[in-house]
Amino acid sequence: MSNKSTTLYNCRICKNGKLVDGIITFSNETGLFQNSNGYIDIDAIDLHGKIIAPGFIEIQTNGMRGFHFTHFEDEDSYAKKLDDVARYLPSQGVTAFYVTIPTVSSSDFKKILPSLKPREVPQGASILGAHAEGPYLHPDKKGAHNASLFHLPSTHPVDIYGPTATDFSTLKLITLAPELPNSLDLIKSLTQKNIVVSLGHTTSDYATGLLALQSGATCLTHTLNAMPPLHHRTPGLASLITHPTHAPYYSIIPDGHHLHPSIATLLFRSNPQKCLLTTDSIELAGLPDGVYPGHAQIPHSQRKEGTRVVIEGTETLVGGCAGLGDCVRNVVQWSGCSVAEAVRCVTENVVIMMGEEGRGKVEEGRRADFVVLDDEGHVLETWIAGKKVWEKI
Repeated sequence: MSNKSTTLYNCRICKNGKLVDGIITFSNETGLFQNSNGYIDIDAIDLHGKIIAPGFIEIQTNGMRGFHFTHFEDEDSYAKKLDDVARYLPSQGVTAFYVTIPTVSSSDFKKILPSLKPREVPQGASILGAHAEGPYLHPDKKGAHNASLFHLPSTHPVDIYGPTATDFSTLKLITLAPELPNSLDLIKSLTQKNIVVSLGHTTSDYATGLLALQSGATCLTHTLNAMPPLHHRTPGLASLITHPTHAPYYSIIPDGHHLHPSIATLLFRSNPQKCLLTTDSIELAGLPDGVYPGHAQIPHSQRKEGTRVVIEGTETLVGGCAGLGDCVRNVVQWSGCSVAEAVRCVTENVVIMMGEEGRGKVEEGRRADFVVLDDEGHVLETWIAGKKVWEKI
């Protein structure tokens, strides 16, 4: 094998929702995919028909393995805990992630967000920036959020998030409710700063949602969760995913708890080129079942049973505990789609929406972040910038 590049052959590659026979080559010096020119070195790696997919990208995770991303003591300890999560994520096929900070106090937002500037983590998934899920949300659809910390859009983002609100290098995505007064002006202001706006935790109807999309919003957050249901005469936000000119991207949580498999399939099949899969994971992901204390976002005890977590004594879902690889396989099993079709929802669709031009696809010039899968979609190996960082034993 050349010490300047590595080639993997006898594999199938996920591209545009399809499996394509081919080979991949990447530079060992730059960690970027190269044009192989069809040449296979004598020392190249034979993958024996396995699948290569771009590395999975998680767009909504609130924490895992005992660390909720709202838990902030000081910059050094926070960075260490975040690095620990980043080094765990490759075992789930994740090579990059956006850190979600749900509704917390303005003082907490201002303390936490500066620590979420995009950066690389040795042997771990890349940190791509922050997703602020709140506090511009509707109290009637608060879910597990603390409604006492919600703000109306008349509160300037800088007063909520601090200087990070004007810095696209860190704050990449904000979820808000479009029916709140002055929301459309806020959407226009945020998107002019290249911050992606998603609609969620909302009572919005179809018409208001369409106005928000026309104002610059481009996504729906965990579709049908914390928003009105589909109805044949009052369709709500979810029906916008098939709009002929303003169809948004839309995330779904296919863990078997947030959506029935038939509904997850209905949503996925409606517009697979705009569908995003996410875990909405919380700090209990990766921990044993049991009752756990609350935290800055949720001032209540939480009960974990498998991949399901609720506020203790209620049926209110707090977040997810499934891995992103689990979500990919669930969509394949429930909908009957191919692995490549499901993979597109955690790779290509994400980078197109977020404008991440340097990753998310297996093509020349992009980062050699990829995973090796079997035919069922199980993650066998994870590579980041051309280096293998995890392998299933």
